[in-house]
Amino acid sequence: MLACVRVSKLDELPAWATELVQSARVARLGLVDDDGHPRVLPVSFAIADGRLWTAIDAKPKRDPRREPARVRFLRRDPRAALTVDRYSDDWDELAWVQVLGGVRILDAADASAGLQSLIEKYEPYRSSTPPGPLLALEPIRCLFWRASSGSGTGTGT
Repeated sequence: MLACVRVSKLDELPAWATELVQSARVARLGLVDDDGHPRVLPVSFAIADGRLWTAIDAKPKRDPRREPARVRFLRRDPRAALTVDRYSDDWDELAWVQVLGGVRILDAADASAGLQSLIEKYEPYRSSTPPGPLLALEPIRCLFWRASSGSGTGTGT
């Protein structure tokens, strides 16, 4: 098993960790709620300009007059973590990458690179562009680990 390693930028990740982050369809966004309790939410995400981006999309139950809870939480405390993992019943294939940093909340009009990256990655966004805002996680620290020390990339390394 490899030890947990840390770097400060996404472009410093080893190839296997970069491939894991780029290919993952969902991540978990960890933040702190209004009462100081940890919250973890599944999110779609993409990489652009050295940041990890997620968008507030049109939700059927969303009241457009109210700011979504995650945005409210991040306005109060912008610290967050985004975790991508690979699980397998073959525990030699286990791996994860966690990016910690501060989140900037941007209107969709001010986040074209992030929005374009999300649209390219997720087909539903091509027909229904998320109204935003967009959340841009600026990495401060990236942690990663995998069970196997294989030299290749992709599943099983």
